[in-house]
Amino acid sequence: MDQERRAQWLRGVLDLCVLALLRRGESYGYELSQALRAQGLGAVQGGTLYPVLLRLQRSGLLTAHWREGRTGPARKYYRISPAGSAALRAAATDWSAFATSVGAILTEEAKR
Repeated sequence: MDQERRAQWLRGVLDLCVLALLRRGESYGYELSQALRAQGLGAVQGGTLYPVLLRLQRSGLLTAHWREGRTGPARKYYRISPAGSAALRAAATDWSAFATSVGAILTEEAKR
């Protein structure tokens, strides 16, 4: 897949993906980056991910706290807030409708 295209698409849905991953449980930045990669979204660098986490936290969709590491430095853990869960539900519904519409257009084009 074209990496530039993937990066453009990811910019549009990274907030939603982060919220969905945090719905599974609290996590810290590097762990989230690895989860995104494991889901096939490629490498998401800290310079991309941490501003998203800060924006979501400032908007009340996430909460964060520092936790001492067992073998290393303290880590900032993020958890989805009730407002984040509500926003995720609404956005997931919107995304599904949008993706279905795009899929229909692309499927029609592929038949030509």
